[in-house]
Amino acid sequence: MTQQSRREAVAAYKERKVEAGIYALRCLASGQLWIGKAADLSTIRNRLWFTLRLGGNPHRSLQEAWTLHGADAFTFEVVECVKEEDLRFGRERALKKRLDHWLAEWGGTGI
Repeated sequence: MTQQSRREAVAAYKERKVEAGIYALRCLASGQLWIGKAADLSTIRNRLWFTLRLGGNPHRSLQEAWTLHGADAFTFEVVECVKEEDLRFGRERALKKRLDHWLAEWGGTGI
C-alpha cells in the first residue's frame, strides 16, 4: 500500500457514515438471547467475536455459551438503527431507551 492510497483509505474511513442502534446475539443451540446497544453498528460484531474468541468477554453467560457451543451456534442481527436526529442530544440516553424497549419486547439479557 502506497502512502497516498493509505491516506485515501484513512480519509474514507473518517468520512464513513456511522449508524448507532440495537443489536441481538442468539445462541441457536441453547435458545439464549442477548441484546445490546452500540454507537457504531458496523464494528460491534467484530468486537464481540474478538473478545469471545479470546475468552475475555465481560458478560459471563454469553462467554459461557460461546465456549460451550462455539461460534457456529451464534447469529448476529441488527434489530434497530436509531436515527441521527434522535441522537443529537443525549445519544446514550436514546440508545438506553431503545435497549430497554427491546429487552421488554423480546425478553433477552442486556449486554
